[in-house]
Formats: sequence, structure tokens, C-alpha cells
Amino acid sequence: MSDNTVDDRDYDDDYYEGGSRRQKRGWSGCLAVLIALAVLAGGGFFAVTKGVDWVSDKFDSAEDYPGPGSGSVTFEVSPGDATAQIGRNLKAEGVVASVQSFLDAAAADPDSTGIQVGFYELKKEMAAKDALAVLLDPSNQVKATVTVPEGLRVEDTMALLAEKTEWGLAKWNAALKDGAALGLPDYAEGNPEGYLFPATYEIGPKDKPKDILAAMVGRWRQAADEAGLEEKAAELGKTPAELMIIASLVEAEGRGDDMPKIARVIYNRLDGPGDKGGTNGLLQIDASVNYGLDQELGVALTTEQLQQDTPYNTYTRPGLPPTPIEAPGDAAIAAAANPADGDWYYYVTVDLATGETKFAETYDEFLTYKDEYTEYCTTSDAC
Repeated sequence: MSDNTVDDRDYDDDYYEGGSRRQKRGWSGCLAVLIALAVLAGGGFFAVTKGVDWVSDKFDSAEDYPGPGSGSVTFEVSPGDATAQIGRNLKAEGVVASVQSFLDAAAADPDSTGIQVGFYELKKEMAAKDALAVLLDPSNQVKATVTVPEGLRVEDTMALLAEKTEWGLAKWNAALKDGAALGLPDYAEGNPEGYLFPATYEIGPKDKPKDILAAMVGRWRQAADEAGLEEKAAELGKTPAELMIIASLVEAEGRGDDMPKIARVIYNRLDGPGDKGGTNGLLQIDASVNYGLDQELGVALTTEQLQQDTPYNTYTRPGLPPTPIEAPGDAAIAAAANPADGDWYYYVTVDLATGETKFAETYDEFLTYKDEYTEYCTTSDAC
């Protein structure tokens, strides 16, 4: 305490003993109130606490940068962000001079409610209206897209993602190891084969490989739920895992409207009387054999390869292969869950250009269609 600082109690006789003070009714209290009113009436307002940003924004609404700004700021609009929150975040990032300048710009633009969630490239010290203009244009969003087509094995998907993104193959493969973190169902038993759903995915600046893979599994879950996969599996006498294997085989073998029929052929071979179709539970699907031999699924097989026994050789082993062989899309999953009605045991694609496929109930009928395919190949370069 300096020499000029005094204790009020040396001069104030309105203190009781012990330091408690009684209410004062004199001119000094009134004078203090009048002075405070005069200061406010004169427009004076003092804020000395840094944390009360909204005060300065409210009473200093004219503060705005002239622009155009400089440098680079990757700015995120998160789900649920209202205009005021966006303004606060912009100010915190040094993009706009004040929250109020952004609110004023938004109030003057009827489209300001259309800001979309995402990342945007902005500058430091932009004019508020310029920052708003960037945020209102979805084409300014900072993102990359990658399209994963149907029918890829996991290893093919990883190679594609490594090629189309900034992360190398090792990082993608490392992200695959935690099946629980990716959201794989228990019946996948930690194996992502068949569950990395084929679709187009957006990759934001903060995304990592595990985020993209989790999104792919999440998209599979959506397709599975829409097809009623788990409920349909019970109705068809299969497990959800078996239904996904069937879906992957349908994806490998069919296209378009033929997929439910191909699914029915698979079910008939698995569950129908073996003497009727003469298949004895053998699916005889080349793509599965190729998967077991670790080669491209569409490669033509030699007689020797067809006889090479692996868990995926559907010519030597009856029943389903142990896992999916590739990633099925919406149509294949729906077909596996809702096979067409029919007594077919065979199918032959008789026109490779159009994909025309014919379905047969008996082996003799199958041979007729096979001859038609052979004739097609003699007059076409497609074979």
C-alpha cells in the first residue's frame, strides 16, 4: 500500500465494530449513481475483460478488414454451426475482424443460410462479405473424391486408395488391422473382404485412412440394412456371413436384372435336390477359383487350375467358399437377400457384348445354351 492509500474506515464513522458496514443514505451514494448515469448517457462504455468478445463485437460492428487478405486458412464448418458460431470461428482463425462484421454480411445476403458443412480454403484478414461468398459456394470446399467400383477384392481396393490419395499402401493396410474400429460386424470375424462397400467417397483435409475405411464399412451397413440382410438370412436358412458370401458371388457372376436369378441358381445348387440339376452342391463359379489362386477374378482357367484344390475351388468342394471373394454393391446384396423364384441350376452368358444370359433347369438345356455361346464366339472378337 502506497503512502497516498488510506483505509476508508479511518474516515467513515458508519462502520460498526468488527468491520461490518451499515447502509448509507447520504449524498455520496446518490452522487455515485448520478456520475455512473452521466457516463453511460455520454456514450462511455469500458470493457476490461478480454473474455467478453461478444461485447466488443456488439458495440464495434463496423470493424472489418478491407481485404483481400493473405496467407491460407483451412476453415471447417461443422454440423450444427449457426451463423453466429461460424462468425466466432472465423474471428478466432483471424479470417474476419469481428463477429458482427460477418453477421452484418450474412444479414445482407438472403442466401447466407445455405452454408454447407465442410472445409474451405480462406485467407487471413478477409473482408467479411468475401469470406461469406467463399463459404456460400460448395465448389470451394476442400475435398478429394475417390470412386471404388463394385467387384474389387480388398487388395485391389487398397491399391486403388493408395493410388488416388496421399497415403501409401502401408498406411492403408495398417488401418485395416483393427476390424472393431472399422465397424465390421462380428460375423466378419475381422476380415474386411466383402465389407468395404463400393461407392464414391469424399476425403476431407482431416480424414485419415481409418476414417475412410470406417465410412466404407458404414456404407455397407446402410446397404445391408436396406436389404434386410440379417432378417432375410434367417428366412433363407443362412447366416448373415453366408448371405454376404452369396452376394459377392452374385456380384462376380451377374449384372442388372439377372442378379436375382443368379442368386436363385446358387441357392438351388446349395439347397436343392442334387439329382435334379446334377450339380451335387458344386457351385462351379470360376471367380471363386481365381480368388483361391490369388489371381484376377475374371481370368480364364485352365483344366489344371480347375483341379487345383483350395478352400475356394467350387469345382472340387461343394457349398460356399469360406469368405466373400469381392465387394458386392447394393444390387448384389439385395439379390442375395431376395432371390428370384425359379428352378434354374445353370446359366450361360450367350452374348458378351450385351450381357445376355440364359438360365436352364436341366443339364441338356444348359448344353444347348453352351452351344449358342460357342457359336457366338466363332463370329465375334469378344471371346
